[in-house]
Amino acid sequence: MSGRPMACDRAELKTLFLFEKLDDEQLARLCREGRVEEYDPGPVYTEGEPATCFFVLLKGTVVLSRRVGADDVEVNRTSQRGVYAGAFQAYLGDRAAASYGGSMRVTEPSRFFILPAETFASIMRDWFPMAVHLLEGLFFGSKNTQQVINQRERLLALGSLSAGLTHELNNPAAAAVRATSALRERVAGMRHKLGVIAAGRYEPDALLTLVEIQERTAEQVAKATPVSPLEASDREDAITDWLDDRGIDGGWQLAPTFVQAGLDTDWLDQVAAAVDERTLEGAVRWLNYTVETELLMNEIEDSTTRVSTLVNAARQYSQLDRAPYRTADVHELLDSTLMMLSGKIGKRITVVKDYDRSLPNIPAYPGELNQVWTNLIDNAVSAMNEAGGQGTLTVRTALDHDRLLVEFRDTGPGVPEEIRDRIFDPFFTTKPVGQGTGLGLDISWRIVVNKHHGSLSVRSEPGDTRFQVRLPLTAVDSETAPEASS
Repeated sequence: MSGRPMACDRAELKTLFLFEKLDDEQLARLCREGRVEEYDPGPVYTEGEPATCFFVLLKGTVVLSRRVGADDVEVNRTSQRGVYAGAFQAYLGDRAAASYGGSMRVTEPSRFFILPAETFASIMRDWFPMAVHLLEGLFFGSKNTQQVINQRERLLALGSLSAGLTHELNNPAAAAVRATSALRERVAGMRHKLGVIAAGRYEPDALLTLVEIQERTAEQVAKATPVSPLEASDREDAITDWLDDRGIDGGWQLAPTFVQAGLDTDWLDQVAAAVDERTLEGAVRWLNYTVETELLMNEIEDSTTRVSTLVNAARQYSQLDRAPYRTADVHELLDSTLMMLSGKIGKRITVVKDYDRSLPNIPAYPGELNQVWTNLIDNAVSAMNEAGGQGTLTVRTALDHDRLLVEFRDTGPGVPEEIRDRIFDPFFTTKPVGQGTGLGLDISWRIVVNKHHGSLSVRSEPGDTRFQVRLPLTAVDSETAPEASS
């Protein structure tokens, strides 16, 4: 949009704080290479358009805004003469974005002094060479600092996750090692008992029947379901009595294994019917080895499956084998993050997943969204730990108009109203020194808003704090999207 051309008055420019120290020759150059235009109420330039001009307000009211998702959020409104906007980073040349980082509109007829971006860059370099160098250092230094801080925050999160993952992997790995060692002993015992049986006086038909019972026993172990402690105790007593009645010593030691495998006295009656009284004890103990072996193999399978699940969750969380930007299922991302943080969440905090599985996959940077989930879950857990270490974390997904909503709700003490507006500020933290950088929510906000063009908000009262992430269902036009944060 262009305005109506008007005369450039050097005396008027001299009254602006930007130009009050300039001499007549410099003011003449401004008027010669710049221009004055008046705009009617409406847009002056739009975020994402090529940054072609540097604007200085002479009279009127301007409103500056930034795009957040599909909405324009007002960031400043002013009528102060001399305020500037537009291509004010043109002096950086091609080392900075060549598009407007926000939008500007006027709410009343407004006059601007306007310099083309190339002229503004040339004047800055000609008249203020030292200032340009200082500004360049400030601009790129702060950018590099932010990148280092971001990397540090990621490393801190990774360190916390690694410690939790190591703990989670250690338990099933240690269980598998213990079960393997015990399995070796049971197999050795089974081989010995098999030799004893082979040397005994078993009829061929009895041996075949015994082998069939062994096969059915193995199948039964695979289908066994846990029973209540009271019922298990009653079954153990019944099996112990059955074994004692038939002169089998140590029945109380065999009974728990049989009960765990889902076996009962009816099964023992089948064994007794297959062999004679002299060989019953050997058959029962041989089958006991079979049961123990199957139970140990189940334990090894469960443990190694747990390890595999954790490794898959770690790969899903890190997104190491995926493209950085792709279509993703947020539920897979949430599940992998919850799995990675399960050690930190602990057993005293209940996790409730309230997922809308009908939601579509969305275009996203999955690795960075996982960092957002990590920060929000970590904050929720920390809040509940401060309130006694108990509570409920509810992770909910839903369709919210044309956005996908991901909500993290905790039952902690809440975010005090006086700091609610500051929690997304860099370096702001309520955690003790050494326990928080104050960057988690700032980085989360920039990932959600700047990189995914979504929104991140909080609603809080004691016992009910909700961090809500809203993400677009479709990709944002790259030509009008804000520059992605580092």
